[in-house]
Amino acid sequence: MEPICGYSKCRAELPAPGPQGGRRRTFCRDTRWEGGRTCAQMARAERDALDALGLDSSRAAFGLDADRLREHVDAVRGPVAALTEALTLVTARIDEVEAHAVAAVEEANRQAAAAEATRLAAEQDRDAAVARARRSAEAAERSAAERTEAVARATAAARQALEATEALGAARQQAGEAVAAREMMAAQLTTAEGQVQDARLGAERAAAERDAALAGSAALAADLADATRTVNTADAARVQAVEQAAAAVADRDAERAARQGLAAELAAVRARAEADRDRDRSDLAGLRDDLRAARAREEGADTELVGVREEVARLRQELDASRPAAAELRELISAALADRGGPR
Repeated sequence: MEPICGYSKCRAELPAPGPQGGRRRTFCRDTRWEGGRTCAQMARAERDALDALGLDSSRAAFGLDADRLREHVDAVRGPVAALTEALTLVTARIDEVEAHAVAAVEEANRQAAAAEATRLAAEQDRDAAVARARRSAEAAERSAAERTEAVARATAAARQALEATEALGAARQQAGEAVAAREMMAAQLTTAEGQVQDARLGAERAAAERDAALAGSAALAADLADATRTVNTADAARVQAVEQAAAAVADRDAERAARQGLAAELAAVRARAEADRDRDRSDLAGLRDDLRAARAREEGADTELVGVREEVARLRQELDASRPAAAELRELISAALADRGGPR
């Protein structure tokens, strides 16, 4: 069997002695390790480390030292596995808490967006109701103005009818006076005819008076015809005025009914707007409560996440503190196993 290097991590084959013989080498001559150290220096440092740990470096006691080293490894394996499992659980818990926190925040944002959309819709409905009410009020004002104008026209027509009635009374009075004058002229004519028979000498004068009376009677007849036409015109104006007054009254009644309908519609719109506003307020209050609850859950999740992170930091510190010992034990185990596999 060819000799090998006595350093546990090298174990390279050593050259045989020359033809002249001599002592066999124990370590490599040309191999260099970290810091420029040779295999002999590294083996000496390894023996010093084993001595510091209380392990016997002789070949005869190697089995006992390996058993003691295995016991140390077994004692450390349990806490390391428990620590690894705890870190896995903590990492899973952190992921779960972060997922719940993100879900709660997203849900709160969605609820806030829904509340904002509901508020905007309520404001739009309110603005539309106010616009409809404003248009209804403007229509009512226009209707009131038209009604006032119709009343004014009816008043003017009534005034014209009154004037026509007064003109008709005056015409009738003139007609009565004309009839009385005609009757008086007829009596005078009868008297004149009697006087003609009694006094033929005054026949020409009586004839002239008769002709004059006849001319006056014709003028009176013309005045009577004019008065009759005036009366007919006044009657027509009065009938037209009465018809206009009736139309104005009908317009006023229709306007009043329309205004009452608009008032009822405005009251209904206001009632719906109030109900929508109350409902929106109630929904907004519920959404605000949900948002506060979500924020409280988020704060609780943040608090729990802080505690979990602190626990993770503590476990990581413990893990970091145990890593040098584990690394040293790992190196010792490797060295011990390498020594065990070498020549005795």
